[in-house]
Amino acid sequence: MSQSASQTQSDPFKDYQSGPYFCELTRDRPDDAGAAAIVRQRIGKIGLDALRARAAAAENDLINLGITFTIYSESQAIDRILPFDCIPRILTAREWDTIERGVKQRVAALNLFLHDIYHQRHITNDGVVPADLVYGNANYRPEMEQFPIRFGTYVHICGTDIVRDEAGEFLVLEDNARTPSGVSYVVENRHLMSRAFPDLLAGMKLRPVDDYGARLLAAMTEVAPEGVDDPQVVLLSPGIYNSAYFEHVFLAREMGVPLVEGADLVVEKDRVYMRTTAGLRPVHTIYRRIGDDFLDPTVFRPDSMLGVPGLIGAWRKGNVTLANAVGTGVADDKAIYAYMPRIIEYYLKETPILKNVQTNICREKAGLDYTLANIEKLVLKPVGESGGYGITIGPRASKAEIDVARASLLADPSNWISQPVISLSVAPTLTDDGIQPRHLDLRPFAVTGRDTWVLPGGLSRVAMKKGSLVVNSSQGGGSKDTWVLSEDAPSQSQSQSQSQGQFQSQEQRR
Repeated sequence: MSQSASQTQSDPFKDYQSGPYFCELTRDRPDDAGAAAIVRQRIGKIGLDALRARAAAAENDLINLGITFTIYSESQAIDRILPFDCIPRILTAREWDTIERGVKQRVAALNLFLHDIYHQRHITNDGVVPADLVYGNANYRPEMEQFPIRFGTYVHICGTDIVRDEAGEFLVLEDNARTPSGVSYVVENRHLMSRAFPDLLAGMKLRPVDDYGARLLAAMTEVAPEGVDDPQVVLLSPGIYNSAYFEHVFLAREMGVPLVEGADLVVEKDRVYMRTTAGLRPVHTIYRRIGDDFLDPTVFRPDSMLGVPGLIGAWRKGNVTLANAVGTGVADDKAIYAYMPRIIEYYLKETPILKNVQTNICREKAGLDYTLANIEKLVLKPVGESGGYGITIGPRASKAEIDVARASLLADPSNWISQPVISLSVAPTLTDDGIQPRHLDLRPFAVTGRDTWVLPGGLSRVAMKKGSLVVNSSQGGGSKDTWVLSEDAPSQSQSQSQSQGQFQSQEQRR
C-alpha cells in the first residue's frame, strides 16, 4: 500500500506512488511513533524548489570537502562524489534490533568458520560445506593454516549487505569480510544532513553515528598483541590512487592514528616499525585496506610495491595484528554465502535471525540445471566479482545478453550462482521528475575486537536510475542518511517547535 503525505497541491509527495514495493517512508509502521509522517510534512513545508536548491548546495559541500571515490575505466580514472539524496531512510528501534542481532550472529559464525577451516576443519570433514569449495577457493590462503589469531577474530570490520522484500522482511544479499568500504559516507551523510537540513532532524531522537572512529580504535587497540599497554595503531592504505582513498584519510582522522603506506613501514627482527622524523616507532595493530596479494612480497606477490616485506612473519610471531585477517575472502565468497544458514546452525546451534536470499549453486548439478531452465527469470552472479560487475538480471536482459550469460555459465559453472529477482524496497528520492520511488539496500558495519558492535544504521545505497536494481556507487548509485530511531521517538509538537527554532537560527547565521 502506498500513500501520500497530504492532498495539498504544493505537497511534493502528492503524486508519489510506491507501486507494489515496500516503501521505507510512506508505509505505515505504528512503532515509528509518527516520525515518518513528520518528515513528510516537513519536506512538504520546504517545497520542491527549495528542496532542490538545498540538495544542490549539499552536494557542493561534498565536492568542496573532497568526499569522493574513484571510478577506473579502461582509459581514465574519474573522481566522483557519491550522489547524496536528502530524503532520509528511517528504521524503527524494533527493526534495528532485528538487524543488529542478525548481523552479530552472522559475524560470530563467520569468525568461527574461518578459524575452523584454517585449523581443525570440522565443518568440511562433517560434509556441511564441500571441502573443495573451501580449499579450492582462490581466496583460501594456506599460509593461514594453524595461524594464531587474537580472540579468534578474523573479521574485525564486516559490511553485511541487506535488502528488504515486498513484505518488508530483511534478507542478507552478501557478506563483505575482506576490506569493506563505505562507512565514511554513513558519518558524513549525517553531518551533511545536520548542516543542510537541520529542520528535518530537529527533535528526532536518533541513535548516533559519530562514535564510529572511537569504537574502531577501541577494537584495534583490543586486538593488539598481548602485553602491549599502549599499542600504536596505523591505517595502511595503497595510496592516493585507490578508489576509496578518501575513506582511508577519513578513518585515520576519526581514529586519530597515522595513515601510512607500505614504504612507511619496515620489519626488523620480526617486529614492525613506522618511519618517523624521530626515527623508527613500533607498530602493534595495522588496519589494512590493501588486498591479501599485495601485503607482503616475501609471501604473496613478489612484484608488490604496496606491501611490507616480512609483515606476515611478524604477525605469525605475535608481534603485530592485522585487521582484517588474511584469508577472510573465503567467507564472503558468493558460493559460500549459500551455505551461511547451515554454517550458523552448525557453529551456534541457532536459527538464522536474518535469512539468505534463495541461492542456486551452479557448481552443483541441481543448481545448474535449474538456472539454465529459468535463466530469463533469475539474477546470475559471478562468485568472484564485486561492485555489481558481471551481473545479469534475467527479466531485464535482452536475448543477446541472455545468450552471453548462458554461454559463460556453461563454460564455467563453478563461477556462478543464481537467485530470484527480489522486489527490493523503495524510498522516496529526489529526482529530476520530483520525488520518486527508487530501490535501495543497506550495509550495516560491524566492528569486532573481543566482542561485536554494530554502527546504528549503516550505508543506505540507492539506485538513482528509474527501475534500476543496481545500487553500487561504481554503477551510478547514490546514498541516503539512515536514521535509527530511539525507543522514544519525537512528539509532533516538540518536533515542530524545535524545527522552527533550529531552522530560524541557521537562517540568522546565514
